[in-house]
Amino acid sequence: MIILDYRDKRPIYEQVVEKLERLIVGGGLEANTKMPSVRSLALELAVNPNTIQRAYAQLEQDGYLYTVSGRGSFVAHESEWRGAKEKQLTEKLKSVVQEAKEAGMTQERVLSAVAEVYAEKDFAKGEETEHD
Repeated sequence: MIILDYRDKRPIYEQVVEKLERLIVGGGLEANTKMPSVRSLALELAVNPNTIQRAYAQLEQDGYLYTVSGRGSFVAHESEWRGAKEKQLTEKLKSVVQEAKEAGMTQERVLSAVAEVYAEKDFAKGEETEHD
């Protein structure tokens, strides 16, 4: 289920992209699942269909969805989006680590903070997060 925050400063389509991306990555939407039509999702969320069309286009560009002409949009297989997601997260991590370095955090403290995050309970699943 997608719940939009109209007080969020981000555009609605970005919120839709984020929510659908989380559903796909989290396994809530499995590969080859047919997505709701642009019109039906727009009605459900009470937004302009162009907003949903833009979100679907972004998700397709990012590899999360694929379109079959005349049939609609479908969730792509994990192999289609996993690499791009990891690259995106690596870039975010680089930025955060650089900021931590500039703030004087030691490598040990940064690694400790990362370990703490991995050890936190995953409240969405109600379990401890898995470690590799």
